[in-house]
Amino acid sequence: MESRNAEPTNVLRFPGARALSSPRRDQRSLMDAVYAAGSLPIDALDRATKAIATRLTIFGFVVLDEVQGDGTVRRLRPSEAIHASTLHPWRISKPSSRYALERLPASDADLFVANA
Repeated sequence: MESRNAEPTNVLRFPGARALSSPRRDQRSLMDAVYAAGSLPIDALDRATKAIATRLTIFGFVVLDEVQGDGTVRRLRPSEAIHASTLHPWRISKPSSRYALERLPASDADLFVANA
């Protein structure tokens, strides 16, 4: 008769140390940092952070502005941001309530305003 271990056998630990992720590389950490600070700059060559920011933009959690050479900013649409150009730095910021209303269908926007 075999004795059974009380520990669950469906969980396996993979050998080796886990890689520590940078807070800027994690979607949740990046979004929390943006909401706490209001906005954050993203370096022009930081493709990894730009990719995460693009995903957050697609879901409407943040907005992206491309900072031009003369200091002016241009709002990026998610379809533009997905290409993650390394020519200019970006500024990632939390969306305003006006921006959130623009993204809703007209019927849902009316309900949102009526309940506010």
